[in-house]
Amino acid sequence: MAQPFPNHPNLVDGFAPIHMECDAPDLVVEGEIPQELRGAFFRNGPNPQFAPRGDYHWFGGDGMIHGFYISDGKVSYKNRYIKTVKWNKENEVGKSLFAAFNPMDSDESVMGMETDGLANTNVVYHAGKLLALEEAHAPFELDPLTLESVGSNTFGGKLVGPMTAHPKIDPDTGEMLFFGYNAGGMISPRMSFHVADKAGRLTSSASFDAPYAAMVHDFITTKDHVIFPIMPLTGSTERAMSGGPVYAWEPEKGSHIGIMPRTGSVEDIRWFKGDPAYVFHHMNAHSEGDIVTCDVCEYAEAPFFPHADGSEPDPEKSKARLKRWTFDLSKDSDDYKIEQLDDQVCEFPRLDERFAGLNYRHGYFACDTTATSGSGGYNAIGHIDHQIGKTSKYEMSEEFAISEPVFVPRTTGSPEGQGYLVAIVYDASIDRSHLLVLDAENVDKGPIGKAMLDHRVPFGFHGNWRQMG
Repeated sequence: MAQPFPNHPNLVDGFAPIHMECDAPDLVVEGEIPQELRGAFFRNGPNPQFAPRGDYHWFGGDGMIHGFYISDGKVSYKNRYIKTVKWNKENEVGKSLFAAFNPMDSDESVMGMETDGLANTNVVYHAGKLLALEEAHAPFELDPLTLESVGSNTFGGKLVGPMTAHPKIDPDTGEMLFFGYNAGGMISPRMSFHVADKAGRLTSSASFDAPYAAMVHDFITTKDHVIFPIMPLTGSTERAMSGGPVYAWEPEKGSHIGIMPRTGSVEDIRWFKGDPAYVFHHMNAHSEGDIVTCDVCEYAEAPFFPHADGSEPDPEKSKARLKRWTFDLSKDSDDYKIEQLDDQVCEFPRLDERFAGLNYRHGYFACDTTATSGSGGYNAIGHIDHQIGKTSKYEMSEEFAISEPVFVPRTTGSPEGQGYLVAIVYDASIDRSHLLVLDAENVDKGPIGKAMLDHRVPFGFHGNWRQMG
């Protein structure tokens, strides 16, 4: 008999896992789903199969993929566990065997066993393959129509080491750029950088040493540069061996931002230094001559992880705001300018991906207008117009929690920002979720349509759209 789940804050309410795989061919729609929406919205997140071993962390649950398939104003849904080596091994014995962050808490029967990860963080479609991603392993391929697991994808055996959950796809070349941290071993300052062409072939790989070993969740690219943010959420094997946290906040190390020309190599990385801060996700970046601009959701202190001495992070400092970093490559200086673009607590920034790495106007993000959302998540979606410096929001009451908004262009040739935002909304009052569709040009006017589920989609991380038809 499976063990009951503990009463952990990341295992109850909107975080609580679901334990079924299901198909719902025709969801009830409220309002209208635009006819132009023809494709699939994929969403990934942690969904532990069994009660966890040792201390649980939200980042450590088994991956579950959710797919919303949209055409002719109708929406169908399916979900599947991502059946990794870990998932299959635990499914065989009916209990948890692997501890996500501290291998010493794993069952003796799997000590030292190599796995293909959790595949629980993001999902992207590139070169005809649907790839579920985390940041400690190679991507995990899924069938885009059935969502059934295919297996680890190492680009024909050419990828050695981990791949970020946040690759960047160049809208002009179709190349997928990505990096990996801990590329020199479990906890190391070594990082890798890779490029896969539009056909999915790995065409280049290189590695370099960052200033220190850190959790590097995301990075940024422009048409001319690759930007690596090394920020003081540090990893330490020694600290873990002495009973401390594997990853912890060490502000005294400061922030180090590496900028590499895309036409150069890792030997050309130029490092800039700033005050301690942390960024999980970047909205976009672009470069004009010697000026590089990056828009990010920046925390004064990393959330979810303790300080190196074991103390908990400051709740007020652990709320992100939208900031702009500006680097002047013509100056003989290692500092950079930081300005705040909006005062709203925010996360999960997105854009019209056709403008990734380019000068852009429109950005989108999840935000919390109360900073104390009763559902445990963000209760609003924001739109920032960088050209006029105006922010608008669609705000829901506190029993609702909204996921990352994903932009879908109205047509392939539509101007920037003309299209829709899709997101998943959790209604805590009925413990159910629905798919939300907004007009991206009129976010504050509220939903165009909703597709209703009869169950909860647990709080997750990231999703992406695949155009069809």
